[in-house]
Amino acid sequence: MRVAVVGVNGRLGSALVSALEDAPFTGTRGPIGWDLPEFDLDTLTVASAGALLDRERPEVVIHTAAWTDVDGCARDPELAMRRNGTAVGEIATACANRGIDLVFISTNEVFDGRRTDGLGYAPGDERNPVNPYGAAKAEAERLAMAAFEAEGARGRLGIARTSWLYGPPGNDFPARIAAAALRAKAARTPLQAVADEIGVPTYTPDLAEAIVELVAEDAIAPAPARTAIHHLVNGGRASRADWAREVLRVTGIDVEVVDVPGSTWRRASTPPSWAVLEPTPLPSGQPMRDWREAFAHAVPALLRSLPRG
Repeated sequence: MRVAVVGVNGRLGSALVSALEDAPFTGTRGPIGWDLPEFDLDTLTVASAGALLDRERPEVVIHTAAWTDVDGCARDPELAMRRNGTAVGEIATACANRGIDLVFISTNEVFDGRRTDGLGYAPGDERNPVNPYGAAKAEAERLAMAAFEAEGARGRLGIARTSWLYGPPGNDFPARIAAAALRAKAARTPLQAVADEIGVPTYTPDLAEAIVELVAEDAIAPAPARTAIHHLVNGGRASRADWAREVLRVTGIDVEVVDVPGSTWRRASTPPSWAVLEPTPLPSGQPMRDWREAFAHAVPALLRSLPRG
């Protein structure tokens, strides 16, 4: 099976390439990788996407490319909509016109985060984004579904929502918290951590394996459906402060953590306070592992990134 990954140089894209290279169904050639400059979200059209598809002839496209700077998206919502919304509609239309399956990576931020019943958001829950990043992703979902449900469209669409991604090459939440904790320790001040944002930390290698399982088991969208929404996150849930304390525990950085509300810092973007997705079953029937277990696999790289002495 020929599988193309859009955004191969990104955090998730690189994890997907590794997972697909180990998957026997991709053959000896492995996956196809697309990124800048040949795949540019700012200039993509149905025609340019189609030309790339016709040249490489994949059977499945996994679209991971996105502008993930949520504060940047809030400062330039038109560019966010172009990169994270309209561009997805272009590649979806090109795929649907050719009978090529598409897996598109979306986000918990299509929901408003105002839920108070303690339940995670389910795939069928109403989208109601509260920031430009979420609005663009919600529009991408709408455009992609319209493309694959249009008359004459072929192929299947899988929308994979996830949350709070971290993993290689670092420069993620654990790395930033560790760096902030070291600064706080040097200044002999406590580390302030947000306690009123709750979500599910998700390790990119685990997410990549879950996506590969969907593709391998031909479960992008179960027949006769043309589209399906999957919630792919590690197990459990945590506040940002919970995650920060786990980072300090595994790194051995001894500094007091003080819980504060997210409003402590002024930001361009407003993140959903309840960012919990209800996981959907994988074809194997096995859930993705608990976020703490997954995070343990990221610890060695995190420790190597810390300054010595």
